[in-house]
Parts: sequence; C-alpha cells; structure tokens
Amino acid sequence: MYRTHDCGALRMEHVGQEVTLAGWVQATRNLGGLSFIDLRDRYGITQLSFNMEVNPELCQEARRCGREYVVRAQGIVRERTSKNPNRPTGDIEIEVKSLDILNASVVPPFTIEDDTDGGDELRMKYRYLDIRRTPVREKLIFRHKIALETRKFLSEQGFLEIETPYLIKSTPEGARDFIVPSRMNPGQWYALPQSPQTFKQILMVGGMDRYFQIVRCFRDEDLRADRQPEFTQIDCEMAFVEREDVLQTFESLMRYLFRQTLGIELPEFPRMSYDEAMASYGSDKPDLRFDMKFVALDGLRGGGFQVIDNAPFMRGIVVKGLEEKFTNKEINDLTDWVKRPQIGAKGMMYVRYSPDGVKSSILKFYSEEKLVEAGKAVGAGPGDVILILTGEKDAVLKQLGDLRLEVARRFELIPTSVFKPLWVLDFPLLEWDEESGRFFAMHHPFTSPLPQDMHKMESSDRETLSSIRAAAYDMVINGAELGGGSIRIHDRTLQEKNFELLGFSKEEAEHQFGFLMGAFEQGAPPHGGIAFGLDRVCAIMQGSTSIRDYIAFPKNNQGRDMMIDAPSEIDPKQLKELGI
Repeated sequence: MYRTHDCGALRMEHVGQEVTLAGWVQATRNLGGLSFIDLRDRYGITQLSFNMEVNPELCQEARRCGREYVVRAQGIVRERTSKNPNRPTGDIEIEVKSLDILNASVVPPFTIEDDTDGGDELRMKYRYLDIRRTPVREKLIFRHKIALETRKFLSEQGFLEIETPYLIKSTPEGARDFIVPSRMNPGQWYALPQSPQTFKQILMVGGMDRYFQIVRCFRDEDLRADRQPEFTQIDCEMAFVEREDVLQTFESLMRYLFRQTLGIELPEFPRMSYDEAMASYGSDKPDLRFDMKFVALDGLRGGGFQVIDNAPFMRGIVVKGLEEKFTNKEINDLTDWVKRPQIGAKGMMYVRYSPDGVKSSILKFYSEEKLVEAGKAVGAGPGDVILILTGEKDAVLKQLGDLRLEVARRFELIPTSVFKPLWVLDFPLLEWDEESGRFFAMHHPFTSPLPQDMHKMESSDRETLSSIRAAAYDMVINGAELGGGSIRIHDRTLQEKNFELLGFSKEEAEHQFGFLMGAFEQGAPPHGGIAFGLDRVCAIMQGSTSIRDYIAFPKNNQGRDMMIDAPSEIDPKQLKELGI
C-alpha cells in the first residue's frame, strides 16, 4: 500500500509503530552523516530521517530527491531529539527503512511555500502547484466546509437541492450572456445561465416550496478582483412566504455558518433602507465597522461663499480625533485623490479644529467662530477634521462614500476580525437611464413592488414610477454584499405591467418570458428567495480581498484560464459543423 497514515496524523502515541507515508518532498537537509526530508501531503508535513552510518545506500537515495519529488517511505515512528513546536507532527519523525521515488519532478517555477516568490500570473499558469501551498489548500478546504454546512442547514430546514439546466434561452436584461451554438438546430443558440432565476420560480409553481442549489453561473462582464466570468451561487427560493420569512431564514443561515466554521456568534442583523444607506454612507452596502456618517453642514449656507451657496448639494464627514495627522501634505494628497477620474470630484474643502485654532481651506470666507459653530452642529470639536464635497447629489454621495472608505483605510480606522452585518431594504424597483430613455430593473424584472407601492405601477409619471420601492433585500457584511433577493411577482397581469414599464412590447415579453407568465396562470403561489455568492461569502468570512483564492481554477482579469490557455481558437471543422 502507498500509505498507512497521512503526513499530518502521527503523534507521540505512535512512537514505535511501523508506518508507510507518501507525498511530495517539501525540503531536504543534509547534515554530514544525517539527511532529512520534509514530506508533505494535503494533511501536513512529517520529517523523514536517514542515517549514513546505518544505511548509506538509503541515505544516498534520499539525497537524490529534489523539491516536489513524489516518494513513498516506510519506517518506524520515533521521538525527535530536536522538536519543532510550530508543527503538529513536530514531536516525532520517521526512521526510514525503505524509500521509493514514485515520480521525479523538475525544479518548480516558484517556491511551494506559504510566502511564495511566484506572481499571480505565474501561479495561475501552474495552478496545480499553487494548490499544493498551504494558504490555497486551506481556502479550498474552507470553501468545502461552507458548502457542506450550507447543505446541512438548508436540508434540516426542509429545502430540497434540485438541479436546473445549464443550456437555456438568452435574455436581454442584465449582464451579457455567454452563448452556445446548437449543432442540431443550425442558426439557433443556447445561453449559459446568469442565474437559475426563472427555473427556481417555476419550481415554486411546481410545488417544490423550498428549493436550493449550489450552482455555477456565467456572466460575460468586465472583471475585477471580486468577479469571475463563472462563479458559484447558493441559490434559494421559498413559496408561501413574505419578506420577513426570507430575512429570518437566511439571517439564521449566515449566523449558523459563522458559528460552525469560525466559532463566531454574529449579532442580530440591523436593518437599513436603501435611502438611508445612500444618504448616510453613499453606498447601498455600507461598512459599519467604523462611523463617519455624512453630515449636512447647512450652517455654512448663505455665508457669501459661492462654491457652497450655489452648490446643488453639499455633504461632509467628521474624522474624530485625528486632526494632527491631517498635515498639509496629507490634505493635498487626499484632494488629489478625490480629483482622480475614478472618483470625479472637482475638489475638497476641509476644516481642522487644532489646538492652535481653526485651520481651513475656507477660513477666508468664514470667521473662526462661524466654523466652530458649524462644527458643533455636526458633532465636531477640538482634535477633529471635517472634509466637505459639493456638486450634484448622486455624484457627491458616491464620491464622499469613496472618500470615507479611503480615509478609514489610510488611518487604520477599520478594525480587523470584526463582523458588522446588516440588511439593506426597500431598493427602488426601477432605475431611469437617460442615455436609452427607459427604465431598467434595479434587481431583475421579476421583483415585486412593496404592497404599499403597488398602486404606483399604474402611473405614467416618471417621478412616481421612480419612487416605487421593491420588496428586495441585500445582505451586507463589512461593506460587501454577500447576497441579495426579493419577493417575486407571481401574478401574470402584474408581471406584464412590469415588462411594459421596462420597455418590453407585448410580443417581446411573450417571446422571452411567455413560459414564465404562462406558469403564473396555473396557480403560482406567493414566493421569494435569495442568492449568495459562495466564493464571496468565503472571502468575507476569512478577510480575503479576492474571490479567486476560493476557486480551484480561476481566470485572470481578461477572463483567461492561464493554465489551459482558454479561450482559444476552434478547429474550422467544428465551426463548419455548427454552421458558423
């Protein structure tokens, strides 16, 4: 047999036993008459010991082994004379009696260590080597645990795991589809699903009142560190529920996952409306690990300073107790930062309440007393700084939200190992797009309006339609959206009306979604659901900045698989068969 134990299993209680181990050579050490091999597998590392005086041939064989050689060793467990307290197997070693080299290895292109010298692109090209490293391996194991515990929890709550198709019909809303030609139906195409949305709703019509699926989804969109063209969702739907039922169920799921995998008890999730989140933090996924809510500073209006008096909108943030760190250099640097094209502000004003008095970029327009009074009105005093932006409302809210996060990062105001969850509720149902002159669904076209806003669906006034709130909800932790969902429309008439508001003709709606509206006529129950990004959940729980760490074979920022070199050209013969 190749092994009796894995490389992380042996302890002092095994001393004297004969064992067989197999794995990869992590490192070799030759010390005169002694040689050592650190043998690694997925479970840990065990030291192998060879003595030149006892068995010179075996010792020479050990010295032939290079990094990442695959070997099998048989020997006796003994207590180490020089123990390694940083390794679970550090009290023992194997006195090797026989060694087999199962496969040699070329020198790896980067070191297979926790801190490697390989860059991202190189490690993605040799991903099978990267997976051997402890940080990557442990992230994949953590992802497995999250998926396993999710299945346990939802199964105990009566959910059924049901698969839905990967080859579906293309739809015009949302991100771009990946499309697949059909050889059997020349000129026609499948699409890969961006989510199983319509199928899970149809499962509710079919009476499968609690569904879930850990499912692959595909979106052909611009990529960032937290996005991949293919990703995995924890996709869920429930029938005969109101919004509160869904919130309670999936808040319980998240608290269960944190408890089971991290040993952390999350508090009850506070709730915040979309309007409040945008007004206070400039984001629909606010990070609540630190304060700095936006302040209005209305006391500065009407003072004769045109930049403020004529500004359509003005907001600021109060940075508490850090005035001495806001040097002129730091202020100038932050001003340049907000003026970058990615942020888009025209400039930044500041008021510093220092021990020497008020220092401000607007001091020539206001008396010191006036600025002290304005500061008191928003809770700013000695040792504090106010940063102010002006402009159009939507732009200022977003810019100040970005500035709030940047200040927190620069001055280390974000505590580590702290989790601040919340639900963001009452999103707008519709978003108006000036360029195309039409409404788009903020979530998706199957989201139901709140019951109290249902009557507004009959209006033709753009402002009234823009004020319709959706029965939608996002779960946010530490400034990241873990998942989102909504109560769905389950009535054909209301669904047709929503398609109409979104600019679909009756023919287009019937062509794209006639199967769903037809199902609504066959006794569709009230239903709602949610979907979480599995990879993102893992990343947030472990404090990682990229979901790539939790995907076995991720793609780079151009959507390429560096290991297999995909996408690639297709043989002309295949294209001819497909009629392309």
